[in-house]
Amino acid sequence: MKIVYYEDNRDLREGISFLLQATPNLELLGAFADCSRLQDEMRRLQPDVVLMDIDLPGISGIDAVPIVKATSPRTQVLMLTVFDNEDKIFQAIRNGASGYLLKHTPPSEIVAAIFDLHRGGSPMTANVARKVLQFFQFQQKAVAPATPDRDDYKLSARELDIIKGLVAGFSYKLIADDLHISIDTVRSHIRHIYDKLQVNSKTEAILKAMREGLV
Repeated sequence: MKIVYYEDNRDLREGISFLLQATPNLELLGAFADCSRLQDEMRRLQPDVVLMDIDLPGISGIDAVPIVKATSPRTQVLMLTVFDNEDKIFQAIRNGASGYLLKHTPPSEIVAAIFDLHRGGSPMTANVARKVLQFFQFQQKAVAPATPDRDDYKLSARELDIIKGLVAGFSYKLIADDLHISIDTVRSHIRHIYDKLQVNSKTEAILKAMREGLV
């Protein structure tokens, strides 16, 4: 799995870089202090996963996420930051981040999260995941949920089954096994789901599905 890392703190950047280089089946293609050449780096390196800080000089990590997704759509972005406030979390997710970790996460859990992300998961630090759940619980209490007009999205029954699996936290393999289809078929359906929901990541699809009552 090919990784690119963006972090302006030199000591942390070097520490995490050493961790990634020492982990079997991970290849660190580059570690950069800013996103000034982000598009060129994405086109040239084509990583599987980008590990992204938020508070970077010049282009922030949040603003960098849609650039990554536009330049290298298959690349997944995992935020690694000190910020745990709702604004930062939801801006990153809306922009296409597929996971969100805080920097106090133990090194072994960072590595595990990278592998989980690559397998189709959406890793989040526990209190970040709690904030996401609380946000939707508050929304449900504050506003009576409207009956969704599924014709707007033209989601098939199979696509809805896959969204339910994503919301339940299933990996692509578990969804494939549960629905008796191949992982490639799951990926194909998910691409169609992204197009229909007009989202750029699995996390964003999950949030939209929950917000609009599709599951």
